[in-house]
Amino acid sequence: MPLSMVKAGEKNIISRVGGKEETRKFLENLGFIVGGEVTVISEAAGNIIVNVKDSRVAIGRDMANKIMVAG
Repeated sequence: MPLSMVKAGEKNIISRVGGKEETRKFLENLGFIVGGEVTVISEAAGNIIVNVKDSRVAIGRDMANKIMVAG
């Protein structure tokens, strides 16, 4: 399921990062790599705040739709 559908507080494992090559590279640089753990902290003004690789990152809903996770 896409990261945008995950409820706050749930830990998930990234199973796939979609989108164009430049989008995937951008997300990888933020720490969204396949097999990595990601936790949704909260959602504010259309942005999703997540904890990934011991960092808090805010991404837009469109970017979150490109990140597939498995519980």
